[in-house]
Amino acid sequence: MIRHRLTTAAVVLGLLGALTTGAWAEPDGHRSATPPIRPTKVASAPGSSTALAGFSVQSTAKVSDPAADISSPGYPATGWYPTGPRSTVLAALLANGVYADPFRSTNQQKIPKADFQVPWWYRSDFTVTDTSERTYLDFSGVISAADVYVNGKRIAATKDVTGAYTHHELDVTSLVRPGTNTVAFRIQPNDPNKNLTMGWIDWIQPPPDENMGIVRDVLVRRGGPVALRDAHVVTRLDVSSLASADLTVKAQARNETGAPVTTTVSGSIGPTTFAKTVTLAAHETRPVSFTPSDVSGLHLASPKVWWPAGMGGQPLYDLRLTASVTGTVSDTAHETFGIRDVRAPLDSDGARQYRINGRKLLIKGGGWSPDEFLRWDRTYVEDRLKYALDLGLNTIRLEGHLEPDEFFDLADRYGILALPGWECCDKWEGQVNGDESGEKWTSADYPVAKASMAAEAARLRDHPSVISFLIGSDFAPDATIEKNYLDALKAADWPTPVIAAASDNSSPQSGSSGMKMTGPYDWVPPGYWYAKREGGATGFNSETSAGPDIPTLDTLRRMMTPAELDTLWKNPDAKQYHRSPSSTFGTLKIYDNALTGRYGAPTSLTDYVRKAQLAQYENVRAQFEAYGRNANDASKPSTGVVHWMFNSGWTSLHWQLMDRYLDQGGAYFGAKKANEPLHVQYSYDDRSVVVADNRHEAVSGLTARATVFTPDGTRRYDKAVGGVSVDGDGAHTTALTLPASISGVSKTYLVRLTLTDAAGKEIDRNVYWLSTEPDTLDWANTDWYYTPTTSYADLTGLSSMARVPVSATASTSASGGTATTTVTLRNTGSGKTPSLLTDVHLVDAKDRPVLPVRWSDNEVSLWPGESVTLTATYRTADLHGSAPRVRVSGWNTPERTVPGK
Repeated sequence: MIRHRLTTAAVVLGLLGALTTGAWAEPDGHRSATPPIRPTKVASAPGSSTALAGFSVQSTAKVSDPAADISSPGYPATGWYPTGPRSTVLAALLANGVYADPFRSTNQQKIPKADFQVPWWYRSDFTVTDTSERTYLDFSGVISAADVYVNGKRIAATKDVTGAYTHHELDVTSLVRPGTNTVAFRIQPNDPNKNLTMGWIDWIQPPPDENMGIVRDVLVRRGGPVALRDAHVVTRLDVSSLASADLTVKAQARNETGAPVTTTVSGSIGPTTFAKTVTLAAHETRPVSFTPSDVSGLHLASPKVWWPAGMGGQPLYDLRLTASVTGTVSDTAHETFGIRDVRAPLDSDGARQYRINGRKLLIKGGGWSPDEFLRWDRTYVEDRLKYALDLGLNTIRLEGHLEPDEFFDLADRYGILALPGWECCDKWEGQVNGDESGEKWTSADYPVAKASMAAEAARLRDHPSVISFLIGSDFAPDATIEKNYLDALKAADWPTPVIAAASDNSSPQSGSSGMKMTGPYDWVPPGYWYAKREGGATGFNSETSAGPDIPTLDTLRRMMTPAELDTLWKNPDAKQYHRSPSSTFGTLKIYDNALTGRYGAPTSLTDYVRKAQLAQYENVRAQFEAYGRNANDASKPSTGVVHWMFNSGWTSLHWQLMDRYLDQGGAYFGAKKANEPLHVQYSYDDRSVVVADNRHEAVSGLTARATVFTPDGTRRYDKAVGGVSVDGDGAHTTALTLPASISGVSKTYLVRLTLTDAAGKEIDRNVYWLSTEPDTLDWANTDWYYTPTTSYADLTGLSSMARVPVSATASTSASGGTATTTVTLRNTGSGKTPSLLTDVHLVDAKDRPVLPVRWSDNEVSLWPGESVTLTATYRTADLHGSAPRVRVSGWNTPERTVPGK
C-alpha cells in the first residue's frame, strides 16, 4: 500500500509442528523441546535430491569455537537448539520452549531483539555411502546472508550468499567423504530496510529476529558427469479454439568434467517420447530443446487445458528428462506444468483486464500472509486455500513473502490463481520510493535483485496458477532495475504478463501497470464501494478493504488478557498492539466511532463483538458485490479487486477474512455471500436489485423478490419480478429497483431478497439492514488510507429487535477422517421478528471451536416459521476425541448449545 512514514515496534511468535490442527487443544505458554536432529541419509542415485532433515542452531554470542571446528563432523553441539529443515531463529527458539506464546497479549515485546543482532550458526550432518557421484549443495531462502562451510572448509562467503530469493548450487564433491559430513551456515542478522529479503511493513508487529534463518530446503544433490538443469516447458495454446497446443521442452546440459563427454538427453510427456545426443566440450553448458517440428507428439491435437476453479478442470502434465552417458544415467529432471493462456491487456479506461484461455475474468482475491515466523505447514496452507475457494475467490496476491514450491503446487491443483511480486516499503523499493522506508541501493544490490528475479522466474514459470509477476508494488522500478528484471524474466522464458507495479504507476518498458492502490485501508461505509472513484468499484484495485476485522469472542479471549479486552471495547483511542506497528493504524478509533455512530455505543465486550460482526459482514459483502456488479459496465468497469488482506500471519485486529486460528466471523461470511455462483444483491447507490451469474452458463426463468420490513418484522413493501434471465461469466441484470421512500419505514429497516428458479426453489437469499439516513462521505478530505464519514447511517433500530428463539437439531456422519455435521435451524418465535445473522459454531466438549470448518452457509436470517439446513465439513481429529456440539447465537438470538449427534 501507499504507506507514509510508518513507525514500527518489535514483536514475535513461533512453533515447529502443525499450526492449525488441534490448535485449540494446544496450551498457551512454553512448549517442550524439539527432538534432536539425526544425520540425514543422502541418496546415492544420480539425479536424486535429499533435503536436510533439520539443523542445530546457536548464537555466535554463545559459541566462540573456530568455524572449522563447528562445521566438522563430530563437533559436540551441546546446548544447541534442534529445529526443522526450514526455520527462522526465533521459530527454533519458540519450538524449543524458550519463550511464551507470542500470539497472546504483548508476549512478543518480552523477546529481546538484541539476541538477533549477532550471527547465528545453523549446523547439520548428512551421510553418504559412496563418493563416486558428484555432490552439490542446492539452496535458497537464506535470510539475510551466510558464510557456508562443509567439513571445515568455507565454500561460500556472505557477499555471494545474500538475499532471501537468490538460488545457489555449490559443488562440494571434493569435500564430501563416505560416512558423516557436516554443512554449516553462519547466518547474518536481517534488516529488511538494508537487505533484499522479507519485511512485514505495517501488516503485523515484526518478529524480533526479522526472520533471520533458512526458510527453504537445503538439498544435497547427486549426479554423474553430465548435469541437467533448468528443465521447463514452453506452452503455446491456440486460444481461438483451445483445440491444439504446441510444447517446447528446454533444459541445460552441463559437462562437469575436464574432458569432452557425449550424452543422450531423453524425455517424455505422457506417451510422447523424445531423445537427442550431444557432445559437450570440457565444462561446457549447452541448451537442449525439443520442439513440435522435430517431435510431432509435442503438437497436441486435443490438449487438456488448465482452468481456474469454477471455469473448468485443473489437469497437469509431467515432463521427465534423463541425461545418460554410455548408457548409464547421469542425471534426471522432473517438472509438472499446465497448459493455459494468460493475457492482461489494458481496457479503454487503462485498467488491467485478465483473460484466461480467452475468457474475461474478474479477479476476486485476497492478500496472502505466511506465518509470522515463516514456519511451513502444508496442512495449514491447504486449509486456507480451501477457504479461498469456499469464499468464491479466484486469486491470491503475494506481496513478497513468496512461499515455497508446495504452495504453488497446491494452487495448481485447486485452481487458485497467484499474483506474486516484490514487496513495498523496504529495501526492495528503496531506490525508487523517495523518502519512504528502505535504503538506497548500492552497486552490490543490483546483481542480487536480478539473481532473485532469475531464481523466482525459473521456479514459478511452469505453474499454471501463476498469472503474472509484479516487479513493483507501491512504486515501479526505474529503467535500470526494470531492465535487469525483464532480462532475467526473458532468459527464463517467463510466460505471463509482467506488471510494473501494484499501484497506478508505470515503467519505461512495461508501461502502465493498469492497477490502482487507492485504498481504503481503514473503515469506510458499505456505500463507498459503489462510487466509481478512489477505491470504489472501477478498474483493478490491488489492495483494499475497510480495515479492522474484530475476531470472534473465542479468538479474542485466546489472544488478549481480560484487561486488554476491557480496553478494546471501552477505549477507541487506545493503542492496540494486535492491530499494527504503524502510527496510522495503531488504534481502532475510526472503526469504533463508526460502530458507535451507526449501531449505538457498545454496552459490553459481547455487544461490541456482535456489532462488529454485523459491520464486517455488510462491508465485505458490499466490497465484493460492488466490484462484481460493475464488472461488465460499458464505462469504467471493475476488472479486479484484492481484499487487503486474505489472512494475517498472527493474531490480528485488522486486515483479514478469517483469524489466525481459522475461525470465521462476519467478514468471512459476508465475502462468501457476495461471491455465490448465482446471486441476488442490493445496490447501495441506486437501490437496484441485481441478479449476478458468476457461472459460465446463462440462466433464465428466475424470480427475484424484494421485501422490506421494519425491525419488528412488520412488512412494508413486497415485490416479485419473474422471467429474469442473466448471461454467465459474471454478467448481471437489474430485476427491480426499490422506491426511494416506503410508507411506514423510518430510519432502520430490513430488506430481504430472494431468488427462486422456474420450479420455485429458493436459490439464494440475501438480507440487508439499511437506513433512511444514509452514510455521508467527505470525498474532498479523502486521505491515502480512508475517506472520512461526516454523518452515519442510523442502524440503532436494530437494538430494538425482540429476542427470537432459534431451535437447532444436528446429526453427524464421518468417513475417512472427515466428518459432516448437518444442522437444521428454525425460527420458533411467535411474533413477526426475524432472527438476524444467526451464527452457528461447531465446538468440542470443552466449548472450543472445531477448526478449520467449511459451512455450506452461515450467519443466516430467518423469519418466524422459517427453517434452513446447513452442513459443516471438518476433520474428525479436530474434535479432540469428543462428540461435536453445535453452538447457536446471533444478533437477537439467545445463545444455546445442542448435541451434534
